[in-house]
Amino acid sequence: MKLFVAGLSGDIDEIDLKEMFELYGEVKFAQVITDRQTRKSKGFGFVEMLKKEEAVEAMNLLNGVSIFGKKIVVQPAEENPSGRSGNSGGGRQGGYNGGGGNSRPRFR
Repeated sequence: MKLFVAGLSGDIDEIDLKEMFELYGEVKFAQVITDRQTRKSKGFGFVEMLKKEEAVEAMNLLNGVSIFGKKIVVQPAEENPSGRSGNSGGGRQGGYNGGGGNSRPRFR
């Protein structure tokens, strides 16, 4: 089961995050999301645990706990239906005013 973890201190790295959840069961992976340019934590991440029961227990026990002075939020991660990270198909289309194709307006 994949969990979303928010409210992380900038001092927490992936090893810390994994160790935090390993207290409740086997962790498949832990990831702290970082800014591409600065490489600093964005304050949230994801943890995937092998057994759903252990993930639910970890979520129930860690949600709202204060770590390094910040209260964390732990909840089930929303699965991206497209299987891609980031924007799921929305966003701007190319061209003038998002219309796609032409790079300049048409006048009648």
